[in-house]
This record gives sequence, C-alpha cells and structure tokens, in this order.
Amino acid sequence: MKPVIAVMPLWDDDRQSLWMLPGYLDGIAEAGGTGVMLPLITDSDAVAQLISLCDGVLLTGGHDISPSLYGQESLAGLSDGSEDSSDGGSNGNPGSGLETCPARDRMDATALRLALREDKPVLGICRGIQLMNAALGGTLWQDLPTQHPSDVDHHMAPPYDRVAHEVRILPGTPLHELLGQDLLGVNSYHHQAVRDVAPGLVPMAVSTDGLVEAVYAPGQRFCWGVQWHPEFSFRTDASSRAIFRAFVNACR
Repeated sequence: MKPVIAVMPLWDDDRQSLWMLPGYLDGIAEAGGTGVMLPLITDSDAVAQLISLCDGVLLTGGHDISPSLYGQESLAGLSDGSEDSSDGGSNGNPGSGLETCPARDRMDATALRLALREDKPVLGICRGIQLMNAALGGTLWQDLPTQHPSDVDHHMAPPYDRVAHEVRILPGTPLHELLGQDLLGVNSYHHQAVRDVAPGLVPMAVSTDGLVEAVYAPGQRFCWGVQWHPEFSFRTDASSRAIFRAFVNACR
C-alpha cells in the first residue's frame, strides 16, 4: 500500500478558504505516496487523531510564523498575529508576505510534535523549515531585507522552477549522502529564515550569505526541512524528486 501523508493546509484570508498548490500532492504522488490535505483545526485531540491515521507529515509553505512562537515581538510593519491575514494565498505564492496565521502555527506545531513523538517522517518546506525551527526552540529572521540584507536572491520572480542561487551542502549530512554533491542550485521565495538553529536540529545546507537552508533532526527516522521549493521544481529537477522520494520512502 502507498504511504498516506498528511499535508498541512494553506489558508486564504481574502476568500476565507483552504487551498493547496498541486505540486505538494503531485510531488508526493510521483514519489509513490498519497498526500491528503488536512482541515485547518487547532484542537490538539483532533490533530492527534488525524496524524495517527497518516504515515508522515508534510509542513507546507505559506504565512509567516508568529514571532510569539519563538518568544519575540513583531518588527514594525509585520503582523503580530492578531489578524489572520494572507501572505499571498490569493496570488498563489506562499512565502511572499508579512502576515501570520496563528491557527496554522498552532496546528502545524502540534502535528510536528506528535510526528516526532511517534517517530513519523516529517518534511518541512519553506515556512515548514521555519515552523520546525521555531517550534523546537530556535529563532527566525523576521524580515531578511531589513535584518539580513544580501545580494543573494531569496525572493525570486516567476517562474519558480528555475535556479535562483546556490547552497553549499554540508558533508556528512543526510542531504549530502542523498545527492552526493557539494553545491546545489535552488529556487528561492521567502523573506523569513532560520536564525538561531533549534536544539536538536543540525544544518544540512547553507547559502553563500550564511543563511541556513536545510536542517535535519538526528535520531529521528526522517525529519528534514528545506528553505527552497521542491514542489515547484520536482518535474524538472532531479534533486527535488530525490528529496520527495527520500521522504516518501521513509514513510513506508
């Protein structure tokens, strides 16, 4: 039987509706799994029941992470989480904006902790790696253009299935073992990023301007986060397909 993978929902505030980029589900399907988009709920017992029915968890992109999750105040101009505003849900570009969705933070953090407790595989993409880091005790750059200015293009224009910049894959990490290469060209569409790496997470890739671009949790069957977007590039990029397949295979 194909492994069933819980896919965290995307939320569009303008339309007050759930939505999903097909690349998440298609990337899982191409790798031999079945992705199921969950409802947006915050009741921990209900989340636990849903996670118990699945073989793995995919933490998707989308809204910014509420700074309260990692014990900080919002920078001026950023949402403080009091309004669940869209970060670009209506334009189809997760990771584009400055708004938060506290309900997603609570649900995703609960799902992550449950999956880790039960040693179920987890893959975090873009917001997903940021959520992993914040929920496990790390911090984030809330706004890269103001806090970590760089010549590296972390907020590329479409199309999103092309290379925006390179990352250095760290030797001895699972990602290096999977891909067998030191440098990797990635797409990039985000304005937040990992700042202080959470206890229990280890960097796997770093951009040329020093940002942590991939992490993993040693001791877990599979717990990876990547800052780039394999859901946009898996059809044309072998490394993106390899990441999805490693995740899905761990869910079997």
